[in-house]
Formats: sequence, C-alpha cells, structure tokens
Amino acid sequence: MDDRIFGRNPVLEALKAGREVDKIMVSKDSKDGSIKKIIALAKEKKIVVQYVEKAKIKEISNSEAHQGVVALIAAYEYSTIEEILEKAALKNKTPFILVLDEINDPHNLGSIIRTAEAVGADGVIIGKRRSVGLTAVVAKTSAGALEYMPVAKVTNISQAIDTLKKAGLWVAGADLGGEKNHYESDLKGSIALVIGNEGKGISRLVKEKCDFLVKLPMDGQIASLNASVAAAVFMYEIYRQRNDM
Repeated sequence: MDDRIFGRNPVLEALKAGREVDKIMVSKDSKDGSIKKIIALAKEKKIVVQYVEKAKIKEISNSEAHQGVVALIAAYEYSTIEEILEKAALKNKTPFILVLDEINDPHNLGSIIRTAEAVGADGVIIGKRRSVGLTAVVAKTSAGALEYMPVAKVTNISQAIDTLKKAGLWVAGADLGGEKNHYESDLKGSIALVIGNEGKGISRLVKEKCDFLVKLPMDGQIASLNASVAAAVFMYEIYRQRNDM
C-alpha cells in the first residue's frame, strides 16, 4: 500500500508537494468541492485522471475512508528521454533503449526492467496512458534493477519514437508479422526495441513508426510468449550481436 494515497486532503497535498503521481482515480459521483481542485491540479500537471465506480476506489485503497479519490504514486522518480540519451553518450557507447507500448502487468514491467539492466540497456520508455507505472510491485519484481535503470514516462509513444529517430536510433518492433527472425536481423548499433501490449501487441500507429519488425520463431500451438519472456529473448539477441558473441 506504499504506492497509493487516498482521501481528498492527502491527495491534494501530494499534488502540491510535487510527488511523482502515475494516475489519479476519482469516483464518478464525486466531482464537487475539493475533488474539482484535485482534478484541475492534476490536469495542470498533465497527470492522467480516470473516473471509475466507487467500488473500484474502495478496492484499490482498501479503505472506507477514501472520500472518492485515490492517487497511484510512482515508487521511483522518472527520467526523460534526453537524460537517457545523455547518459548513454557519457558512456561513449551506442544507445540501446526499450520502448514499451501499453504494458499493463506490473510483474511484466518489473521483469523487463530487470533484464534490461542485466544486458546493459540505457533506459526504458513507457506511456502515461493504458500502461502500468513504477508501482511498488514493479520495483519489487525488478529485484533492485530500478536503482540503476532510468525509466521515462511519455504522453505519446509515437512522438517518443520520433525523438529517438532524430537522435540516430533505428527502431525495431517485436511483432509476429516481422519479415525476419530475431537472429536473422541486424540489431547492432544504436537501437530501440519496441515491445507491445500483453494481448494486442504493438498498436497500429506505433508499428507504423518502427523502421522494421522482427519476430521470434514459433513451432508450438501457442502463438505468442509472455511479454517479459519475449522481451528477454530479443534483448539477449541484441546483447549477443553488440558483443559479437
């Protein structure tokens, strides 16, 4: 419960204090008084506000004293794309960045961050909407990797990809429709790897932004892998190629 704050005054004070807030959930029937102040301040700070049933607020806050609002707090401070690229430049290396398109499961996000740190990736980019943030579960699943792996949270994944392209990165999308298997593709040099949603994969607009698509060979009856498992296979292929193993 250390990654959520509930109650009108606690949430309002958290916003005023500049806490890293991933999302604010407001009961559909609670839009008066201080709730209006919370919503206005959240929008000013470009924080996602989601309107849900009161039962959902109770479930997430695990309390009857939620007063119709709960804020999901980031367990770690977010970085920026620019900071990630700058850190890579300081290491005098070609950047390797993960771009995650609507990853919803905190365990998947934590596992991806853990593997990204293990292979020497420079950073991870996630979206503000329809994506899990840096919750306590993500931090725990990363097994300490979040201490070393910068994560940027962006409003628009497609625009983030444009920024990476301008910085000289090639963008590879992990998709079943890829023309080549991962080990047949050139994944050396400055690269960003896009991993899609657990069920839908990469969204159409984001897929169109990718320079090329790569796939994993599948011989079994199941057509896809868990997102974090697939991401790990792709990341280690990039690691292998970058180190000429």
